[in-house]
Amino acid sequence: MSILKNGEPPVAASQQSGNPEIMITATTTPTPTTNTEKNTTSEAAAASKPAKLSGAELKAKAKAEKAARRAQTKASKEVAKGEAAVSSTPGQLGPSAGEVKSGKGKGKQDGGATTAPGAAGRPVVSKGPLPIVVPAEPKFTVPECFSHLSMAKRIPITQADKDVHPTVLALGQQMATFAIDESITRLKATLLAFKKVIDSYTTPPGNTLARHLTPHVLNPQIDYLTACRPMCFSMGNAIRWLKLQVSKIDPDVPELEAKKQLCSGIDTFIQERISMADLVIIEKAADKIENGDVVLTFGWSTLIERTLLHAYSVTGRKFTVVVLDDPYEKKGQVLAKVLTARGIRVSYCGDFGGLRWHLQSVTRVLVSAESMFNNGSMYARSGTCDMAIAAKQLSIPVLVLCETINITERVSTDSLTYNEIDPERNTGASFRLLYDTTPDKYLSLVISELGTVQPTSVPDLLRRLEESN
Repeated sequence: MSILKNGEPPVAASQQSGNPEIMITATTTPTPTTNTEKNTTSEAAAASKPAKLSGAELKAKAKAEKAARRAQTKASKEVAKGEAAVSSTPGQLGPSAGEVKSGKGKGKQDGGATTAPGAAGRPVVSKGPLPIVVPAEPKFTVPECFSHLSMAKRIPITQADKDVHPTVLALGQQMATFAIDESITRLKATLLAFKKVIDSYTTPPGNTLARHLTPHVLNPQIDYLTACRPMCFSMGNAIRWLKLQVSKIDPDVPELEAKKQLCSGIDTFIQERISMADLVIIEKAADKIENGDVVLTFGWSTLIERTLLHAYSVTGRKFTVVVLDDPYEKKGQVLAKVLTARGIRVSYCGDFGGLRWHLQSVTRVLVSAESMFNNGSMYARSGTCDMAIAAKQLSIPVLVLCETINITERVSTDSLTYNEIDPERNTGASFRLLYDTTPDKYLSLVISELGTVQPTSVPDLLRRLEESN
């Protein structure tokens, strides 16, 4: 409403308030001002002013504005965190229960307006800047039947436990990004990192090394590595052995001497269970290759590469290698280039499309196992089982190379009990498993440092190992 003074012509409301949408053009005839009109004018002016809020309403308003600012800050942090997580490990799981709970307590963000309790439902517009609405990244949710499977993820160093050693921090990042991938390589790197942790350890006053080292020093390192990537079977076996050695230390032994014993034991373990074991397996597997053989292998493995080079360079065998590669990782290209550079004739197959055709000339299959289960099943890279089944149908022997440190007492008959999800290849509709399990009936021989046995005789290798220890 416009109020006229001394008969002045009416002015558009838009010129007074700056609002172009409301225009009042009605005119009035100047009349003498009476007391009734003055009262009416004062009442209208009082009604146009905002009502004065009580102390409780002011407090509720301030609380609502504070909650809105907190929600805005949290939303910006979650967006930045989500972008970093998608760039390193896309396909993370959905929000945790704690995040959902906190989101309920802090209210909704709907354009910066909140409703203060006790203010009769009137919206109170916050004075802060309006939050920027960023479309949420699609989040990967594992189906319930696969919820027990783990996936590698990069954990920021700032979120790691304060007791984690710097060497272990760097190792965890390498494992999470698959810079260190093979199980035996991860095992060796883990033991060397633990050796540095033990060497830098100092027993606190009033404690003993045997009782303090494992729960307060080793366990934080193990938890961090497991959070970065699920632990392989060989790492689990070695960590149990290391904890046993720590528990056997006499409390009366000086700390320096005890640390020296543990570091020496780790060096011996690496020498016997990894380095010497690989040499024995390489020699035994190379003896299985004969002149004129056509050897089929899958992907790339350090043990397979050393075996083929040993058979060609040391024993002087003349043979051909067919490299069947993983269509996703393409690591077989590395093996093909190395063998070709050494003079070995190589045929490369980039996927499983040419498997049947190549198997017509193959005389034996050579594969490396990530682990062997107690029932004789082989745990290896995804795709190994398909190759072994196809070779078995054509009566082609399948030889498995595996160190005894990779043999576990667990039993598996399928590829879903123990496995990992590929963090780089998953969507909301599908995902890829990194490993598969090959039943023992599709395998011919298992070559280890303790001997060459049938797959069903893997428990005998474990018994020999326990007797030797």
